[in-house]
Amino acid sequence: MLSTYKSHHNPLYNNLVQLSRNIFFYKKILLKDTFETRIHLIFFHLTIIMIILKNKKKIFPQNIFDNIFQNTEHNLRELGFGDVKVNKQMKNLTRIFYDILLKLNISENKNFSLNKKLIITYFDLSDNNNHLVNDLANYFDKFYYFCFELNEDNMIKGKINF
Repeated sequence: MLSTYKSHHNPLYNNLVQLSRNIFFYKKILLKDTFETRIHLIFFHLTIIMIILKNKKKIFPQNIFDNIFQNTEHNLRELGFGDVKVNKQMKNLTRIFYDILLKLNISENKNFSLNKKLIITYFDLSDNNNHLVNDLANYFDKFYYFCFELNEDNMIKGKINF
């Protein structure tokens, strides 16, 4: 069955895109402003939201999750990629998302702890830029604690003013 694409009818996706455009990432952390960097930032933010919802025993809606990936696929097509390239990229992006989801929060206790090796893996930062890695990790830690205080339904609706 074919799914229908709902162009940008996902406030959470739109908010994640806004968060990925934060000038902090490109001026302070010195990340390269590329599609891959932005999608990785979206995935990190989305994963944090999903971890929070899991900790609060709230289920992340499948239709919103699907729509986020549909929007990503649509953006690849807008960049001019053909069907074969889009399928290959989406398979790779899905693998990256689940890698981030599984490895982001590795902590024995309930405290959020960002896996800094993931930052080095997915953002063009080396161990030599330890202060930039720490700054980015601190950003995501603050994002986690900010979102943790939000109402779950508002978070799912994309009402995140971080």
